Amino acid sequence: MEHVDHILIVDDDREIRELVGNYLKKNGLRVSLAADGRQMRAFLEGNTVDLIVLDIMMPGDDGLRLCRELRVGRHKTTPVLMLTARNEETDRIVGLEMGADDYLTKPFSARELLARINAVLRRARMLPPNLQISESSRLIGFGQWRLDTSARHLLDASDTLIALSGAEYRLLRVFLDHPQRVLSREQLLNLTQGREADIFDRSIDLLVSRLRQRLRDDAREPMYIKTVRSEGYVFSLPVQLLESPA
Repeated sequence: MEHVDHILIVDDDREIRELVGNYLKKNGLRVSLAADGRQMRAFLEGNTVDLIVLDIMMPGDDGLRLCRELRVGRHKTTPVLMLTARNEETDRIVGLEMGADDYLTKPFSARELLARINAVLRRARMLPPNLQISESSRLIGFGQWRLDTSARHLLDASDTLIALSGAEYRLLRVFLDHPQRVLSREQLLNLTQGREADIFDRSIDLLVSRLRQRLRDDAREPMYIKTVRSEGYVFSLPVQLLESPA
C-alpha cells in the first residue's frame, strides 16, 4: 500500500487550520489538526506524522517552546516547518536554532506551503547525489568522532551517542564529503536544502553553530568547522571510512 504523507498542522487560528488542511488533503496528503500545544502533545502520544507545521504565535506554549520540546523527545527527527510573522526575523532565527527545518512567513499561499512541505519531506528522506559517500561503510571517522550513517548519530571516543536532527546530519554529511575544501554559504544551502540563499538568509550560519555544539567545537578556536572570512566554511580534518558497526 502506497504511503500517504501525514501532516500535523498546529495553529490557534481555526480558519487557517481548516483552509490549509483542506488544500493539503485535496493535494493527496493526510492531515490532522491541533489548536495548541496541549492538543499537539495529546495527538502525538498515539500517532506518528511525517511533518509538523507549527505556528510560532500561539497562546500558552508558543511554537518556539514546542519546537524545542519536540527536538528532545521521541519526535526529535520529525521535520518541523514553522510559520512566522513577516517582520519577526528574530523568531525565524530562534526557530532555526531550536531545530526547525524551514520556515514560511505569514501571510502565505497554500500553494507555497505545499511546495515547502514537499521540499522538506524530500530532504528528510534522501540525500542529494553529491552526498552519496560509499555506504559499504556505515561509519565515517574524523578526529575523536564517528558518524553512523545508518542510525544517523554521532559516537564520541567513549561511545557516547549524540543524536542529530535531520538538518544537522545533512550538513555534516556535506562537510564529510568535502573535507578540507572551502564551501560558500550559498553552496551549503543548495547542497543541504536545495534552495538558493537570499541576502538576509542566516540559516546556514545557525546550523553550523548547532553542529559545532554537537561536536563540542569551540567557535572561537574551532578544530572541525572553521570560518573562512568572506568565503564560507571549511571542514579542516581528514575523513576516514571505517568498518561497519557490529
